[in-house]
Amino acid sequence: MPVRSSSSSVLKWPDHKTVDRAARSWSTEQAHRQNEIIRIGYFGSYARGDWGVGSDLDLIAIITVTSDPFERRSQKWDLNGLPVPADLIVYTLPEWEGLQNKETKFARMLRDETIWTFTRNA
Repeated sequence: MPVRSSSSSVLKWPDHKTVDRAARSWSTEQAHRQNEIIRIGYFGSYARGDWGVGSDLDLIAIITVTSDPFERRSQKWDLNGLPVPADLIVYTLPEWEGLQNKETKFARMLRDETIWTFTRNA
């Protein structure tokens, strides 16, 4: 998480390299714990390179299957080890494939800018 620089009121926010390294480590750790993970990545300001103080990390996970409703899937994931606040979206593989066939702005953005930090080899 951000830390104060000595005794001043200035916050030092983690840079892209620090966040990317942490995201890759976190992704690998999650994949070792959960065999249903196919891919994990991040998108948004850190992926585009326009992050700043206060930016969060937007994560996406693709899993084989789950019975959990879409809006509750990310609740089971521990995001506390990351150096900045993070949000996670979890799709099943069929949902992800369906999304990739759409031409919505969100689908295009995910397709074009996601930086994959873990991909399970088949």
